[in-house]
Amino acid sequence: MILDIFALVVIALLIGVAIWLVVLLGSLPGNIARSRNHPQLEAITALGWVGLITAGLGWFVAMVWAYYKPNATNNDIQQQLDELRQQVNRLEDWKEKS
Repeated sequence: MILDIFALVVIALLIGVAIWLVVLLGSLPGNIARSRNHPQLEAITALGWVGLITAGLGWFVAMVWAYYKPNATNNDIQQQLDELRQQVNRLEDWKEKS
């Protein structure tokens, strides 16, 4: 009788640990991306969860993606575009003067 109760407690603990481990692994890529201020946080989080369901391949992709941060953001691209426009305007002014 006592061994049966002990076995049920051990099984319940193992199931609880397994659920905790799945939640931890599923949220890990999203948490890493959040801590690194990644611009595609939502997509990485979704791929991390879907990746666990699909035999883990997507999860590994999400982990790599969480650590990879694009070099340029929209603000950086807009700033570079504005600088290029200023250079073109200066060249056009110089061309008109000569």
